[in-house]
Amino acid sequence: MAVRNLVTQIEEAILSLLLVSVTLLVFAEVVARFGFNAGIHWAQEATLLLAGWFVLFGASYGVKVGAHIGVDVFVRMLPNKLHRAVTLLAIALCVVYCILFLIGSWEYVMKMKMIGIELEDIPVPKWTASTILIIGFVLLIIRFLQLGWKVFRGEADGFAFADEAEESMHLANELKEAEQKENRS
Repeated sequence: MAVRNLVTQIEEAILSLLLVSVTLLVFAEVVARFGFNAGIHWAQEATLLLAGWFVLFGASYGVKVGAHIGVDVFVRMLPNKLHRAVTLLAIALCVVYCILFLIGSWEYVMKMKMIGIELEDIPVPKWTASTILIIGFVLLIIRFLQLGWKVFRGEADGFAFADEAEESMHLANELKEAEQKENRS
């Protein structure tokens, strides 16, 4: 359990660092451009790379914590065994999809390494900046396999999706209760 918590903390720290880095870099670029009429010539490329890292790394974390949005009304109406089978099929398709992208990413990164080109504005080999493609899809495959194992063992009934409607209703109820308290005072 302690190892799991440590991994989660590391993932959250990496995601936080990436998000803070993008935010600070964009802020600095805006201040430099509009405040001092000068820009940071490498900021756009760095921002795009950091955002790419954030998205690809964050996608696997989203599968882990159920932060993705999905529509599963039809699947939830199916009988238990069929629901489980359809969920396992969906997970298998996700794994195949990720494997295909992993293969393509590997080929792309290896070609970039073989060619030896650098990023346009930053003196870093392009293949090193592109390794997030491999890392991101490997992490996604691991997350989907973990989820598939949980569904197979009956520990989960499927993808954990963020329920925006439920969250919105919860927020609306909290606001309504706060207004009622205020009116009583």
